[in-house]
Amino acid sequence: MTGGESADEVEQVRQRYAAAARRLSAGQEAGLAAGPEDGDRFGGAHYEPDVEVPDGAVAASLGCGNPVEVADLRPGDTVLDLGSGGGLDVLLSARRVGPAGKAIGLDMTEEMLTLAQDHAARAGATNVEFLAGRIEDIPLPGNSVDVVISNCVIALSVDKAAVFTEIARVLRPGGRIGITDILAADTLTDADRARRAGHVECLAGALTQVEYRSLLDAAGFAGVEIRPTHPAGDQLLSAIIRAVKPAVPQGNPDGWADERE
Repeated sequence: MTGGESADEVEQVRQRYAAAARRLSAGQEAGLAAGPEDGDRFGGAHYEPDVEVPDGAVAASLGCGNPVEVADLRPGDTVLDLGSGGGLDVLLSARRVGPAGKAIGLDMTEEMLTLAQDHAARAGATNVEFLAGRIEDIPLPGNSVDVVISNCVIALSVDKAAVFTEIARVLRPGGRIGITDILAADTLTDADRARRAGHVECLAGALTQVEYRSLLDAAGFAGVEIRPTHPAGDQLLSAIIRAVKPAVPQGNPDGWADERE
């Protein structure tokens, strides 16, 4: 893949989610539901109906699961949500970690950040922060968060190895990931991927379970658990992924370092 193709794909993703944010904002202003119409595979169907956040935050969910239920959040944790969208998982995380903790959302789409900030203000959340940036280049110092979550976003990245390297960098030793994402079935062929190329969905770039595990291993994670949960499309599966950043990486007695420092 050339740099130009990567840039084009990133812009396609950004435009898609910017348009979704505008639709959601317009729907909220008109008092209408504006969430995705994809049955139980994506969106707010993965959350309890009485979840105590603004209705718009639930409607804005475009994910394939509920990473907050996966991540085992604890009071006082600092949590980072990659691709935070309308802010639903950030707000739910903020409630779990309590006033001694913090929930940070990272998104590259200005319109989604605006929507998320509005939802946070309406929820009265004071222990949240939203940052603009790419998940391949997280604008946080190393060893600064306890948990990284994400909801059907990493599959869209054009450089997943960079994403996992960045997650490992910002996590504190002993930190953990709890994410939901889209996996490709083992039956998905290169020809299938080629036919899907150019579509801004969790399709052409989805990894198989073996490929996903390999990248997590290469980034230095331990205790990797990948568990498919339900179909998410033709030869695609939603999955829960958990892993831990060891206190000291194998082969590096000096421990984890922030390469930016």
